[in-house]
Amino acid sequence: MDIQLSYTVAGQGFPLVLLHGNGEDYTYFKYQMGPFSERYQVIALDTRGHGQSPRGAAPFTLEQFAEDLKEFLDSREISRCHLLGFSDGANIALLFALKYPEYVEKLILNGADLYPSGVKLSIQIPIVLGWGLLQIIRRFDKKARLKWELLDLMTTQPHIKPAGLSALTIPTLVVAGERDMIRDSHTRLIAKSISGSQLVILPGDHFVARRNWQAFNPVVLKFLQP
Repeated sequence: MDIQLSYTVAGQGFPLVLLHGNGEDYTYFKYQMGPFSERYQVIALDTRGHGQSPRGAAPFTLEQFAEDLKEFLDSREISRCHLLGFSDGANIALLFALKYPEYVEKLILNGADLYPSGVKLSIQIPIVLGWGLLQIIRRFDKKARLKWELLDLMTTQPHIKPAGLSALTIPTLVVAGERDMIRDSHTRLIAKSISGSQLVILPGDHFVARRNWQAFNPVVLKFLQP
């Protein structure tokens, strides 16, 4: 790896890895760290170019972030873990689980999408417009270049075929908010495409883990119980 990922750890026991969303950092999970660390060793990462993790020279793609995760786990000699991802973090978790299923005991996907059109049009249009504007400005402004890379993740990625999810045999929980920015039909497609997965729709929006943690945390902890 050309970089070292920043992370925080709380608790002891079986590893539970948390992956935040686009433009965020590990502090997104501030309402999960305490409760989850009572049962697990919770490891919350800053993905490449987010939080305190450097951008590095490698491609700024979700696939690269999944490779970064593998190298991070290998460096800590973690061969098996629970994996919880939110938004782009869920997309990274899904890509990782598809490529390296032997690492994942249980998988939680919160607000995932398989392709950009899984996002509601009212949300996606401003993102695409900002992406197009920064396409020009980024040539002259380093900060604009970084912002463009973040928007590029949401505009052009991921590219996961629903049929490919049938390969997953990992116990999976799919979680979304009732007013999520991900289309309800898309969330249900993900759950339907993963054999045996559980689907839970909670009161709230895309940021249900932050804004309705009182409902989110018990659902996750119940799913993770042996």
